Amino acid sequence: MENASHINAWPPGERPRERLLDRGAQALSDAELLALVVGTGVGGSNALDIARQLLANFGGSLRRLLTAAPHVLLAQRGLGPARYATLMASLEISRRHYCEALRAGPALNAPAATRQFLTAQLRDRPYEVFCCLHLDNRHRLIHFEEVFRGTIDGASVHPREIVRQALQYNAAALIFAHNHPSGVAEASQADELITRRLRDALALVDIRVLDHLIVGDNNCLSFAERGLL
Repeated sequence: MENASHINAWPPGERPRERLLDRGAQALSDAELLALVVGTGVGGSNALDIARQLLANFGGSLRRLLTAAPHVLLAQRGLGPARYATLMASLEISRRHYCEALRAGPALNAPAATRQFLTAQLRDRPYEVFCCLHLDNRHRLIHFEEVFRGTIDGASVHPREIVRQALQYNAAALIFAHNHPSGVAEASQADELITRRLRDALALVDIRVLDHLIVGDNNCLSFAERGLL
């Protein structure tokens, strides 16, 4: 007879996998989704028990769990190397999903998709990252490039390198993006200065700068919308 604590012994309507198949992934709680990634329990605890404890260890925050340092996650009960790898692979699949959505149509015609993609890529980085979205003449994504890491200023972002890469990908237009690890999505004077320098350098080779987005904790600032370009 199956242990009542085992998920397979639960009524079908209460099992995370069956609930997902019946009602869709959006109907599941964070713990239930995590339990499906964990897969099986350990030491008398089922997968949902493990998932709930993992979330509790990170203040109930799925985001804090997913962005924790590898050694911290690997030290958690029920989350060894194999399950850690599955968890990180699931996260990367979602990021690539957003990227594919941008390749399917014009980036500027789908601002929500662009912001979702950039937020997924940049929001939880512990350091500042400056990136370029290289676009074709119909403003579809050609290539996403992480160009520089570290504080964004005139010393770290080199216009010549940005121009070289844009020509390499045969881009007709660019969107710049960088994150603020502080969580505050506001443009500094340095942000505005380097954006103007890059815009002017790219104009010399007939490549347009369409926007510069700053990714914060819960929002994304657009230079174009603010009239800063």
